[in-house]
Amino acid sequence: MQYLIGIDIGTSATKTVLFDEDCRVIASASEEYPLYQPQNGWAEQHPEDWKHAVLATLTTVLKKSRVQGSDVKGIGLSGQMHGLVMLDENNEVIRPAIIWCDQRTGKECDEIYERVGRERLIQITANPALTGFTASKILWVRNNEPENYARCKHILLPKDYIRFVLTGVFATDVSDASGMQLLDVPKRQWSEEILQKLDIDPALLAKVYESPEITGEVLPEVAAQTGLAAGTPVVGGAADNAAAAVGTGIVTDGRAFTTIGTSGVVYAHTSKVSIDPKGRVHTFCCAVPGCWLVLGCTLAAGLSLSWFRDNFCQNEVGTAKGMGVGAYYLMDQEAKNVPIGANRLLYLPYLMGERSPLLDPDARGAFIGLSGIHTKRDMLRAVMEGVTYSLRDCYEVLKEMGVHIDEMMACGGGGTSPLWRQMLADVYNCQVNTVQSEGPALGVAILAGVGAGMFPSVPEACARFLGKDKTCEPIAENVPQYEHFYKIYNKLYGDLKDSFHLLAE
Repeated sequence: MQYLIGIDIGTSATKTVLFDEDCRVIASASEEYPLYQPQNGWAEQHPEDWKHAVLATLTTVLKKSRVQGSDVKGIGLSGQMHGLVMLDENNEVIRPAIIWCDQRTGKECDEIYERVGRERLIQITANPALTGFTASKILWVRNNEPENYARCKHILLPKDYIRFVLTGVFATDVSDASGMQLLDVPKRQWSEEILQKLDIDPALLAKVYESPEITGEVLPEVAAQTGLAAGTPVVGGAADNAAAAVGTGIVTDGRAFTTIGTSGVVYAHTSKVSIDPKGRVHTFCCAVPGCWLVLGCTLAAGLSLSWFRDNFCQNEVGTAKGMGVGAYYLMDQEAKNVPIGANRLLYLPYLMGERSPLLDPDARGAFIGLSGIHTKRDMLRAVMEGVTYSLRDCYEVLKEMGVHIDEMMACGGGGTSPLWRQMLADVYNCQVNTVQSEGPALGVAILAGVGAGMFPSVPEACARFLGKDKTCEPIAENVPQYEHFYKIYNKLYGDLKDSFHLLAE
């Protein structure tokens, strides 16, 4: 029997999954790590935490399964996008990684526009200058920590730091590189023009590969530590959303998914480059060679619910532990008993600023309509609905761009909630399906299988191994109710925008 491993280096945890040659789960392990916010709007993590989690979970899955390392034919890496990892001449980490949801780089985004021009930037990178992207983080370190920038010899994304740990190779893939704002997305290569105008040395950047291409092999010292075989190939892999697309079968035109993880994403596959000239949603290279993706990203989707849980639902956490269920299960049951519209209470999920389609790092979360009649349950329901409305905002932009969507899948932690899936179906007014999938980990395992020659292509592998699991149809009487509240929600940002900016000042 041959095996594949998919590793997903997420924001809250790393998950490593061992699959057999039919992409069935044999063993899995995960390990959590913290996120640090040294100042309001900042977000950092320690790459050493990712390293420890990956090596530990690799060791665990091989021990649990008793699979011989020599039978593992390929490894795929997925990870959170946009994070900045800087290494010195000794390949040591210089400073904590500035990750995707960090919002400190507003001035640097202005600098990028001054150096490149907004229209030209979107033409080349398919995206506007954004605080969460890597290029502005690089400039921030150069402007604010010149001593660290002077020491920097290598710039890597989170999953590509793990690739270096495993293989000693500096490499990235086209999907993850697309989120750095340094790649010519239509041409699928580093942009000489952008690098020159931003005065960034190309030698700092890793070599770019297509996602199923082999980039390196497992080092002997890593093999000795984990149980893998030295020389096991590691493929390019993919950014988390591109990997999730493969893991849910979104690899052909007309297919899309919504994921509710820490952030929320509406993602559609396309075989042609489609760029929003207003820059409200992102166009990246996808994990299928020669194809692209269009996605809208709301920054605090599952993050909004976990924030609410941590601050207001400790009773539910304790009760759930005693019952042997998750806290989110009990929270679902409570929210289900509140009517649509949460008794006229709305929530704006802008805890970390907002990306699609607002592009406003100063936007902040808010409950609107709060009164003496409202309870914690109402607020909980409002949080779930507000996140759903923010995803609808992204969905509307994709439709406006002419991106055709025949089928919508749901994935991520929020996709496991029957209540949240029904909200999506009702708010989108379309069928929402799920697949039995390990998401990004399965996606990059499939990519590893293609790279190792086990599968002929990404679309063929997905067609062979992935099928629908659950189907959720919109409830006819719910659709107009949600539509009414969505229209009010859609108006609120414009009403509050100036106040958000005054608060930021």
